[in-house]
Amino acid sequence: MTHGAGEIVTFDNVGLRYGTEPEVLRDLAFTLFAGRFYFLTGASGAGKTSLLKLLYLAQRPSRGAIRMFGNDMITLPRDRLPMFRRKLGVVFQDFRLIEHLSAFDNVALPLRLAGVRESELVRPVSEMLEWVGLAKRMDGVPATMSGGEQQRVAIARAVIGRPDLLIADEPTGNVDPDMALKLLQLFERLNRLGTTVIVATHDIHLLRQVPDSLIMRLQKGSLLDPTGALRFPPRLAPRASERGSEA
Repeated sequence: MTHGAGEIVTFDNVGLRYGTEPEVLRDLAFTLFAGRFYFLTGASGAGKTSLLKLLYLAQRPSRGAIRMFGNDMITLPRDRLPMFRRKLGVVFQDFRLIEHLSAFDNVALPLRLAGVRESELVRPVSEMLEWVGLAKRMDGVPATMSGGEQQRVAIARAVIGRPDLLIADEPTGNVDPDMALKLLQLFERLNRLGTTVIVATHDIHLLRQVPDSLIMRLQKGSLLDPTGALRFPPRLAPRASERGSEA
């Protein structure tokens, strides 16, 4: 498999098993290109969350090779992982908010960890919370919020630092259809600014909302049709530079 300009993630013959159990992911081979928008779909139990764990560096594969941002992630020393995680924004299914922090402070956390001064983070954090419809809830702590509100805080926290790669696991599962569309528009806007986005979802209606997206389908731990794993919405074709590089 070749590695050219614009390739930020490459999986080559990757497999994953937990302990001595059968593999939950098998023979994954694909490339994610910088600045593209991907959907990851598949039935419950297909392996979507396990694949995302490999992408956000919470899990190492049982076999195969993974390259991210030009580095071999299999041999990368663990003490260098935090540096690479700063390039990622992750939206978890279970939110993973810090319970004693307000919505504002949860969203501000990535900026503070990056060394942004307090005087410079108030405006972007406030604007982000307003965008996700939580301007009046910025002082609330997670325990006082609904599941949908917590999900929106989690999304705001993931995108506030404009990561190179945004990974979202069922990000619209706890919000109503109107808010789901608004959040997807937020992901699109971030994508237009250069962030690569991959959204795991079982909601087929979302797939047609991003016309230039690419669709990866998992079934029982394998990508369907590995010679053409990235599917395109109707009437869309790969960009010329990506033809022949989709597996």
